[in-house]
Amino acid sequence: MASAQKTTTEKLAESTQSAPSSAVAQQSDNVAHALAGAGGGLLSMALTYPLITLSTRAQVESKRASSSTLAAARRIIKREGVAGLYAGLDSALFGISVTNFVYYYWYEWTRAFFEKAALKAGRASKKLTTVESMLAGALAGSATVLITNPIWVINTRMTARKSESDDALPGAPKAKAPSTLGTLLALLREEGPARLFAGVMPALVLVINPILQYTVFEQLKNSLEKRRRVTPTDAFYLGALGKLLATSITYPYITVKSRMHVAGKDGPKESMLTTFRRIINEEGYSGLYGGIGPKVTQSVITAAFLFAFKDALYAYTISARRKIAAKKL
Repeated sequence: MASAQKTTTEKLAESTQSAPSSAVAQQSDNVAHALAGAGGGLLSMALTYPLITLSTRAQVESKRASSSTLAAARRIIKREGVAGLYAGLDSALFGISVTNFVYYYWYEWTRAFFEKAALKAGRASKKLTTVESMLAGALAGSATVLITNPIWVINTRMTARKSESDDALPGAPKAKAPSTLGTLLALLREEGPARLFAGVMPALVLVINPILQYTVFEQLKNSLEKRRRVTPTDAFYLGALGKLLATSITYPYITVKSRMHVAGKDGPKESMLTTFRRIINEEGYSGLYGGIGPKVTQSVITAAFLFAFKDALYAYTISARRKIAAKKL
């Protein structure tokens, strides 16, 4: 009897100890996913940034952006040098690192919650359903937008800045590009802190972009995992396909968000719907798709590299963590 009581007590103690241990492991796994996502985003952004510059310029310069992507690149290089293609790169790298860290942390946290709920409900598979993937993406995306919107306002301002050399006399020295900190301080001084949240409404609507992207990715990945192990190469192509679909559908909102980001202090403070109507009235529906070529190309390549890098970095992070844990034993 005493032995039985001891066994019960031991089991109770083990279960009490395993709960915190499981929670710590889950937290560690969430952080590993977040760090891998941040690193993957940083690497993929650095590789494709000139395409972001071309797309952003086309989105905010309206009818001036009617030239081809190659002609636009030549124009920027001629008036600003090659560095013009990388305007705002420092804020973009910081922004994508924070954005992806926040997004992946919340996505994995929500995903783990749904998986636990599936196990408690006795579902045969703990894999997320399409609806659960969309909900996880919506929660993670909304949290990310609210936290990182100020970073992207600054980045868009820097990326879309028009060189003063356009109006300068021939031979006149070019104005030095403002720094990230300089752009932030100027915006706060001239327009107030509220402008850091310009375009937040279309940005929240654009949460559907990663929802579509990750839902397509997760479902295709789950389907492939039934047949074999998913490799970083598989993740590259699945990520590209998901992003292609998501960006093509949501591009008009990306244009509206960029226009709202660069609206100056003396310009009209328009709502999302008003901006939509103005673009359509002044430029036609094609105005909503300015720069879609380089943007889709950049988004697809970035997403493909992101998923490939993320899977590789996550595997490396987990391996390193296990080695450190083994040395402590």
